Amino acid sequence: QVQLVESGGGLVQAGGSLRLSCAASGSILSINAMGWYRQAPGKQRELVAAITSSGSPNYADSVRGRFTISRDNAKNTVYLQMNSLKLEDTAVYYCNAAGVRVTTTFRRKDYWGQGTQVTVSS
Repeated sequence: QVQLVESGGGLVQAGGSLRLSCAASGSILSINAMGWYRQAPGKQRELVAAITSSGSPNYADSVRGRFTISRDNAKNTVYLQMNSLKLEDTAVYYCNAAGVRVTTTFRRKDYWGQGTQVTVSS
């Protein structure tokens, strides 16, 4: 089995910063892409940022220029540096690993973390 564990969420004032981490564990051979999604109350889950195994990032328009995603392939870990946080960034942030190859099967699968709460206050 593959598990994703997020950390780094919490309460921060508007304009502040947080750094989220997500570590994937298990019998992992490779992960095509890792990313962060978020879901606020009453809203759909949305992509925040994603990064390929080669290091190519993609960002939602709402966070581009404020957030930075990075990845340590050797540790199967993805990070999200969040700067200039706004009230509308408040959400549960979920880590995603896409196209995960494990030792027990040739089929690639996607996995999700349990989520970490980020609350931005005024």
